[in-house]
Amino acid sequence: MRHVWIGLAVATLAFVAPAGAADATKQDTNKKAVLEFYEKGLNQKDFDAASTYFGSRYVQHNPNAADGAEGFKGFLGFLKEKFPDSHSEIKQVFADGDYVILHVHAVREKGTRGNAIIDIFKLEDGKIVEHWDVVQPIPEKSANTNTMF
Repeated sequence: MRHVWIGLAVATLAFVAPAGAADATKQDTNKKAVLEFYEKGLNQKDFDAASTYFGSRYVQHNPNAADGAEGFKGFLGFLKEKFPDSHSEIKQVFADGDYVILHVHAVREKGTRGNAIIDIFKLEDGKIVEHWDVVQPIPEKSANTNTMF
Protein backbone atom coordinates (compact mmCIF):
# COMPACT_ATOMS: atom_id res chain seq x y z
CA MET A 1 0.00 0.00 0.00
CA ARG A 2 2.87 2.35 0.82
CA HIS A 3 4.24 1.96 -2.73
CA VAL A 4 0.85 2.94 -4.16
CA TRP A 5 0.83 6.20 -2.15
CA ILE A 6 4.39 7.02 -3.17
CA GLY A 7 3.49 6.30 -6.78
CA LEU A 8 0.44 8.58 -6.56
CA ALA A 9 2.54 11.35 -4.98
CA VAL A 10 5.15 11.12 -7.74
CA ALA A 11 2.44 11.10 -10.42
CA THR A 12 0.79 14.14 -8.85
CA LEU A 13 4.09 16.04 -8.78
CA ALA A 14 4.66 15.18 -12.42
CA PHE A 15 1.47 17.03 -13.30
CA VAL A 16 1.90 19.94 -10.86
CA ALA A 17 5.54 20.83 -11.57
CA PRO A 18 5.06 21.66 -15.26
CA ALA A 19 2.13 23.94 -14.41
CA GLY A 20 4.30 25.83 -11.92
CA ALA A 21 7.11 26.06 -14.45
CA ALA A 22 4.70 27.26 -17.11
CA ASP A 23 3.36 29.93 -14.74
CA ALA A 24 6.89 31.11 -13.92
CA THR A 25 7.71 31.29 -17.64
CA LYS A 26 4.52 33.27 -18.28
CA GLN A 27 5.36 35.69 -15.47
CA ASP A 28 8.90 36.15 -16.79
CA THR A 29 7.52 36.77 -20.29
CA ASN A 30 5.03 39.30 -18.90
CA LYS A 31 7.79 41.08 -16.93
CA LYS A 32 9.96 41.29 -20.04
CA ALA A 33 7.08 42.73 -22.10
CA VAL A 34 6.32 45.42 -19.50
CA LEU A 35 9.99 46.34 -19.05
CA GLU A 36 10.47 46.68 -22.81
CA PHE A 37 7.22 48.68 -23.11
CA TYR A 38 8.37 51.02 -20.34
CA GLU A 39 11.80 51.57 -21.89
CA LYS A 40 10.45 52.16 -25.40
CA GLY A 41 7.54 54.30 -24.24
CA LEU A 42 8.48 56.26 -21.14
CA ASN A 43 12.23 56.57 -21.65
CA GLN A 44 12.65 56.58 -25.43
CA LYS A 45 9.22 58.19 -25.97
CA ASP A 46 8.73 55.99 -29.04
CA PHE A 47 5.00 55.34 -29.37
CA ASP A 48 5.30 53.06 -32.40
CA ALA A 49 7.75 50.75 -30.62
CA ALA A 50 5.81 50.83 -27.32
CA SER A 51 2.42 50.26 -28.95
CA THR A 52 3.46 46.79 -30.13
CA TYR A 53 3.04 45.70 -26.50
CA PHE A 54 -0.66 46.71 -26.32
CA GLY A 55 -3.39 44.13 -26.57
CA SER A 56 -6.66 44.65 -28.42
CA ARG A 57 -7.55 47.32 -25.84
CA TYR A 58 -5.67 49.53 -23.38
CA VAL A 59 -7.76 50.57 -20.40
CA GLN A 60 -6.24 53.48 -18.48
CA HIS A 61 -7.31 53.71 -14.81
CA ASN A 62 -5.42 56.93 -14.00
CA PRO A 63 -8.20 59.57 -13.91
CA ASN A 64 -5.75 62.22 -15.15
CA ALA A 65 -4.80 60.29 -18.30
CA ALA A 66 -6.79 59.73 -21.48
CA ASP A 67 -7.94 56.19 -22.17
CA GLY A 68 -6.62 53.84 -24.83
CA ALA A 69 -3.52 53.68 -26.97
CA GLU A 70 -4.23 57.14 -28.36
CA GLY A 71 -4.26 58.51 -24.81
CA PHE A 72 -0.83 57.00 -24.24
CA LYS A 73 0.36 58.47 -27.54
CA GLY A 74 -0.82 61.90 -26.38
CA PHE A 75 1.02 61.48 -23.08
CA LEU A 76 4.27 60.64 -24.87
CA GLY A 77 3.78 63.73 -27.06
CA PHE A 78 3.40 65.80 -23.89
CA LEU A 79 6.61 64.31 -22.44
CA LYS A 80 8.55 64.94 -25.66
CA GLU A 81 7.44 68.56 -25.74
CA LYS A 82 7.58 69.55 -22.07
CA PHE A 83 10.05 67.08 -20.54
CA PRO A 84 12.29 65.69 -23.31
CA ASP A 85 14.95 64.60 -20.80
CA SER A 86 12.55 62.78 -18.50
CA HIS A 87 13.72 59.35 -17.42
CA SER A 88 12.24 56.55 -15.33
CA GLU A 89 14.41 54.08 -13.46
CA ILE A 90 12.72 50.84 -12.51
CA LYS A 91 13.79 49.85 -9.03
CA GLN A 92 11.70 46.70 -8.51
CA VAL A 93 9.61 44.37 -10.71
CA PHE A 94 7.01 41.95 -9.39
CA ALA A 95 4.73 39.57 -11.27
CA ASP A 96 1.67 37.67 -10.16
CA GLY A 97 -0.04 35.79 -12.94
CA ASP A 98 -1.24 38.31 -15.51
CA TYR A 99 -0.20 41.31 -13.41
CA VAL A 100 3.18 43.07 -13.42
CA ILE A 101 3.97 45.71 -10.80
CA LEU A 102 6.81 48.21 -11.09
CA HIS A 103 8.36 50.41 -8.41
CA VAL A 104 9.77 53.37 -10.33
CA HIS A 105 11.81 56.51 -9.73
CA ALA A 106 10.67 58.96 -12.39
CA VAL A 107 12.47 62.27 -12.92
CA ARG A 108 10.99 64.69 -15.45
CA GLU A 109 13.68 67.37 -15.13
CA LYS A 110 17.34 66.73 -14.35
CA GLY A 111 18.36 67.95 -10.92
CA THR A 112 14.91 67.43 -9.37
CA ARG A 113 13.91 64.74 -6.88
CA GLY A 114 11.12 63.36 -9.07
CA ASN A 115 8.37 60.95 -8.09
CA ALA A 116 8.08 57.48 -6.64
CA ILE A 117 5.58 55.55 -8.75
CA ILE A 118 3.88 52.20 -8.48
CA ASP A 119 2.66 51.06 -11.90
CA ILE A 120 0.37 48.06 -12.23
CA PHE A 121 -0.16 46.42 -15.61
CA LYS A 122 -2.59 43.67 -16.53
CA LEU A 123 -1.63 41.48 -19.48
CA GLU A 124 -3.62 39.07 -21.61
CA ASP A 125 -1.77 36.69 -23.91
CA GLY A 126 1.45 38.59 -23.20
CA LYS A 127 0.01 41.98 -24.20
CA ILE A 128 -0.75 44.97 -21.96
CA VAL A 129 -4.49 45.62 -21.65
CA GLU A 130 -4.86 47.69 -18.45
CA HIS A 131 -2.83 50.15 -16.37
CA TRP A 132 -3.10 51.68 -12.90
CA ASP A 133 -0.61 53.92 -11.13
CA VAL A 134 0.01 55.68 -7.85
CA VAL A 135 2.37 58.66 -7.87
CA GLN A 136 4.06 60.21 -4.82
CA PRO A 137 6.38 63.22 -5.02
CA ILE A 138 9.72 62.67 -3.32
CA PRO A 139 9.85 65.24 -0.52
CA GLU A 140 12.82 67.47 0.24
CA LYS A 141 12.89 66.24 3.84
CA SER A 142 11.86 62.88 5.22
CA ALA A 143 10.54 62.07 8.69
CA ASN A 144 12.89 59.04 8.69
CA THR A 145 16.28 58.05 7.32
CA ASN A 146 14.90 55.38 4.97
CA THR A 147 14.81 55.98 1.23
CA MET A 148 11.70 55.61 -0.89
CA PHE A 149 13.51 52.98 -2.93
